[in-house]
Amino acid sequence: MRTKIFSTLILLIILLIAFSYPAYANEITINAQGAVLMDAGSGTFLMEQDAHKKLFPASVTKIMTALIAMESLENGKISLDDQVVISRNAAGMGGSQIYMEPEETKTVEQLLKAIVVASGNDASVALAEHVAGTEEAFVGIMNQRAKELGMNDTNFVNPHGLHDENHYTSAYDVALMSRELIKHSKIFDWTTIWMEDILVGKEGRFTTFTMVNTNKLLRRYQGVDGLKTGSTDAAKYCLSATAVRGNMRLIAVLMGSPTSEIRFREAEKLLNTGFSKYNSVPLATKDDIIEKLELNKGKERWVNVKPKDDIKVLVLKGQEENLQKEIVLPSAVTAPVKQGDKLGELIVRKDGEVLSNTDLVAEKTVEKAGLFLILKRIVVDWITSVK
Repeated sequence: MRTKIFSTLILLIILLIAFSYPAYANEITINAQGAVLMDAGSGTFLMEQDAHKKLFPASVTKIMTALIAMESLENGKISLDDQVVISRNAAGMGGSQIYMEPEETKTVEQLLKAIVVASGNDASVALAEHVAGTEEAFVGIMNQRAKELGMNDTNFVNPHGLHDENHYTSAYDVALMSRELIKHSKIFDWTTIWMEDILVGKEGRFTTFTMVNTNKLLRRYQGVDGLKTGSTDAAKYCLSATAVRGNMRLIAVLMGSPTSEIRFREAEKLLNTGFSKYNSVPLATKDDIIEKLELNKGKERWVNVKPKDDIKVLVLKGQEENLQKEIVLPSAVTAPVKQGDKLGELIVRKDGEVLSNTDLVAEKTVEKAGLFLILKRIVVDWITSVK
């Protein structure tokens, strides 16, 4: 009798744990060699199926190529108006391309369009050479960035995805780099293009090439605005699709689907599951001032504190209430402080469980004050206190 009661209690405890923690258990099977569904706001994986299996990515590779290009734009290394001279190496790429000629010129923006709309292998190599000098150097940057993002199942050998036995990634890793890319909202200017003409060739013998987006979900699934397809005989049919509805953005990744249509159909299944069950609650943006922190010995006496990233938490629909925010900051910090320095944390909990933990950082750089300014402040503070 006691054994039966004990067993029943254990079962109840297991059930309570299972239902109280949103473990996002797999409830569907996807026709692919690897698949994941991620909430882009929180980075939470809602579904995983052979998520870490190393697979050939084909042109889904170009997500990393585009990410490095966007980061190079952001840090001023390149600009959208840069004129890129197309090398013989770039023009000679096989597979999907826009058929550029050696020595013709294209802007960085034209190359990015060709990459994300038409999946141009020639454009990928041309942009890689412009960013890093050589294709090989760019691949080194790709692998370094993958390591920084925690893409432990990945090795790149080219920026376009043409088959190589040593060029592989996983559905999990594709989601990681996809989430990083869409932080650069400018990318949606190009991923949402359905069809656009581009002139290729040299002056005097231009021809028109019509770029057609390979992501058919743009026309058949509400909210889809990216991201990248890929296919080769070895990789089968791959896709990283992102869609937004309300406050929630999802990323669905499929690797190695047997046909193109199955790839899109299974992505719809994943997205439908996520949007029907979960909600993303926005709590703060990276531009919000959370606190004004006292700054000792600084040229300025206060520094604004902001979240490092937008803060969104994922909850089951109907459980959006009772979220608690805790701001963890010191009473003061000492100069110098650099822009982006971590000063504290913002922790979000629900029923005692931590849902989000975001760094709080300095809004700008504040240098240390000189001796004269410090002494002046001491005198002013003393006079003020006497009054």
